[in-house]
Amino acid sequence: MLNFSVSDHEQPKSFSLPEIPWEKVVGRLELIVLEIKSFDARLVASGLSAGWQSRCDMNEAARAMLLDGHLVDIGDLVLHDAGMDVRSPTHEVTRAASALRARRTAMARKAPWPISYDGLAALRGVGPVKVEEPKTKGRKKVDPDDDDAYPAFANDADPWKAHFAEIDALLDRTDKVLAGETPLPKSRSHLVYDPDVDEAENEDAWLDVVKRVSHWPAVAAAAVAWHAWLDLNLYTRQPWLGLTMAASILRARGVTNHLLPLAAGFKKSKFRPQGREGILEKLQGFCQVLEESVEIANKDLERLILARDLMNRVADKCRSNSKLPELVDLFLSRPLVTVPLGAKLLKVTPKAVDLMLVQLGGALPRELTGRRRYRAWGIV
Repeated sequence: MLNFSVSDHEQPKSFSLPEIPWEKVVGRLELIVLEIKSFDARLVASGLSAGWQSRCDMNEAARAMLLDGHLVDIGDLVLHDAGMDVRSPTHEVTRAASALRARRTAMARKAPWPISYDGLAALRGVGPVKVEEPKTKGRKKVDPDDDDAYPAFANDADPWKAHFAEIDALLDRTDKVLAGETPLPKSRSHLVYDPDVDEAENEDAWLDVVKRVSHWPAVAAAAVAWHAWLDLNLYTRQPWLGLTMAASILRARGVTNHLLPLAAGFKKSKFRPQGREGILEKLQGFCQVLEESVEIANKDLERLILARDLMNRVADKCRSNSKLPELVDLFLSRPLVTVPLGAKLLKVTPKAVDLMLVQLGGALPRELTGRRRYRAWGIV
């Protein structure tokens, strides 16, 4: 089993890695990696990677809420993400939007970044997604008569004195943090946060597990990291984040270039971790989750390919200068399309978009809003 122990109060929390019977699981691990690689190659060859990933993120956010005991309609989530809510968004819809934002954040930068301190902070919504500041093209000329245009201490006798004082204060605060003297922020209410749980220490322990299993097979490393996440009970207000991190580990290890729908696979599988399983049962359970995830991912891709074929049958019959093929590509790349959006991106009039929607006929994706005005269509 995956156990952790704390020897002294001063020593950080650490996990003892389990002894895995590789001869019993290595064959299944290899087959799962081949299945994921095959799906990845098929997805890239289809040219629908962006459209599949955007819909996968939407579905995963809704399924993550379902695992937490809340039902969220995928259409409501799509409309909420586009700022076109039919009704006031519920608490469940806003939580699903948070899960959706976390998956998009995990895909926003290169693979190893989500499994870092900055990545965890960004996925939780408490840190920036991008750290690089945009470069300015040029500097504006400073008016010599404008005192506000100059630095605050530019006219002092010793302009560097204040800067050095700020640096000294920053170093002093850093020393206190490293020494463990910085108390919990007073703004953290004990009604929401458990005062006995040190999230920073748990983060350190989990990232240490990820680092120590980095030389293991990718699927086994993701399985151990996921169960360590559950054992540490990290971020109880975001229970779906553990599966997102497991998918990020598979992406970081080069098994896939996308985030697999692990929440959907976990929901469909029969494996439910209770904390009493041995390491072999945990690995087999995670393998079952991955197998179900790949199967669901293939079905979603087939549905998207079918929708493309139906719309292309109509688009192939139109004239050569028609914008209908571009509208089809727009439907495939985005989960939601409106008339103003189509008119803006295709550089046509809204009336032309209306005519193209009528031209699609039975191949037109379903309407999501159910209203006469501010209508939206999408393949969801």
